[in-house]
Amino acid sequence: MEARNLSFSYGEYDFFQDLNIRLEEGKITTILGPNGSGKSTLLNLFVRQFSPSKGEIFIDGSSIAQMKQKEIAKRLSVVHQHNIAPGDLTVENLVSYGRVPHQSFWKNKNEEDQKYIDWAMKSTNIHHLKDKYINALSGGERQRTWIAMALAQKTNFLFLDEPTTYLDISYQLEVLELVKELNKALGITVVMVLHDLNQAVRYSDRIMVINNGNLCNIGEPEKVLNKDMLKEIFRIDADIYMDEINKCPYFIPKSNVFSKAKP
Repeated sequence: MEARNLSFSYGEYDFFQDLNIRLEEGKITTILGPNGSGKSTLLNLFVRQFSPSKGEIFIDGSSIAQMKQKEIAKRLSVVHQHNIAPGDLTVENLVSYGRVPHQSFWKNKNEEDQKYIDWAMKSTNIHHLKDKYINALSGGERQRTWIAMALAQKTNFLFLDEPTTYLDISYQLEVLELVKELNKALGITVVMVLHDLNQAVRYSDRIMVINNGNLCNIGEPEKVLNKDMLKEIFRIDADIYMDEINKCPYFIPKSNVFSKAKP
């Protein structure tokens, strides 16, 4: 999947200009950047929630601008930052909506649909909750259910817009471990937006840094995230260490660079 000469405008303001991005198949790519940098906007362009003012996005060589929405839903799935469902809906009911792109309006759920629904719930470790109502779930269980619904679509691309937002740290790690497991076990290409730099480095194969509508860097985490980048893009001084268990660097912020400015 790739973007070619991608531009996007908010009214008369040109936000993205001529971006060229290729998403590596079978990898986890995380989009990082300061607030307002365009992370979620870029993700929404990839899933055709927004339309570019110029350029195109291609999936398997075909422009998504020329595809019907149902065809796009067969190729990519997305879990947005804010997800709302009726509280009296069961887990299995919600997950079953992932099969809608594969159904005709005159055709109800069949055995194949049920197979993928059960598979998605087992893959996300929520099958035992299938009869539980959404409003009775914990934050982590609820997020797993939304991911299961996306999995039930049986797509090759999974987009996650800040999947750990509003979750306690234990649930954040639970969700990210799940994403990593799904990527390794199923070969799904994952693109997600995160805020936490250490989580991004630990759970990603590639990091994409966005700032002020510009693609600043993209590549392996240990090559992209360094002291200079942290200072320039995120405005922090930080020490960098190596996590010997997870075999990745991690950062300990020392100060905001603005705090050093004299009044």
